Amino acid sequence: MNAPNRFSLWRRPFVWLGLLALAACSEPASTHWSGYAESDATRVAVPIAGRLTQLPVRAGDHVAAGATLFALDDTSVQADRARAAAQVSQAQAQSRNLDSGRRDAELAVTQAQLVQAQALLNEAQANHARLEALRQQGFISPAQVETAEHNLKQAQAKVAELQAALHAAQLPARVAERDASEAGVDAATQALRAQDWRVQETQAHAPLEALVEETYFKVGEWVPAGQAVVSLRPRDGLKLRFFVPESDIGRVKLGQSLAVVCDGCAASTQAKVSRIASQPEYTPPVIYSNAQRAKLVFAVEATLPADATVHPGQPVEVMRSAAEAQ
Repeated sequence: MNAPNRFSLWRRPFVWLGLLALAACSEPASTHWSGYAESDATRVAVPIAGRLTQLPVRAGDHVAAGATLFALDDTSVQADRARAAAQVSQAQAQSRNLDSGRRDAELAVTQAQLVQAQALLNEAQANHARLEALRQQGFISPAQVETAEHNLKQAQAKVAELQAALHAAQLPARVAERDASEAGVDAATQALRAQDWRVQETQAHAPLEALVEETYFKVGEWVPAGQAVVSLRPRDGLKLRFFVPESDIGRVKLGQSLAVVCDGCAASTQAKVSRIASQPEYTPPVIYSNAQRAKLVFAVEATLPADATVHPGQPVEVMRSAAEAQ
């Protein structure tokens, strides 16, 4: 039987020591993850500037959906709306005028002129017939008949002119003019709609049932356009943000229920994972755990039920199950 290799015998204790050292250095999976609660606040603003005239809510109030949150002075926008409404009326009146043709008084003048021209035509016709008979009898020269014929043609042309003028006066405007008039009415109507929208935007209403988290202006102050006046926190707008070490991230799944422990929280408080970061990061300084510091972690978000007693900013510990929370 061959003698054992003395080098292998000498090395074997060190191999076991190395394995023991590695086992001692490996850390068990975390039983909890640290984080805090935060709120998805809705900052309510309006797109126009103005002086704040109404602020019926204050921080801590619960408001129903549709409740008035604040209102700005609408004197200027109401004046703009009144001017736009007057422009709509003006454009509509002009359009009706084009559709109806000329007024009755104007038509009466043209009709009177036509009657006079018709009388002159009758007289010219009679004079031409009389002179033509005299020419055939040899009593007058042909030149006199030519003059009468010229006067007859002028009278006929005048009657035709006035008849055409009367017919045109009774017609509505030409197609191009009517199209332009209708476009003017439409433009004025759209301008009025824009002013109606501006009037509505001087007031802000709660988009949903929520808690008033903060107000940023006082009555009488000037509010710039787009500047938030009220911050709302919806009943379901509270969530947890916690940090899972890279070695534990495989244990967290979207939709997974997690137990939540915090000061004043009910023992049955649970949250549901709604988001897992796609990229790791270093433990942020808000977490004061020496075991987690300077390690890569993944930010995870979880939604809380509406009746949860957790407050925004409150530190929490998150466990995978209620048994670990005990």
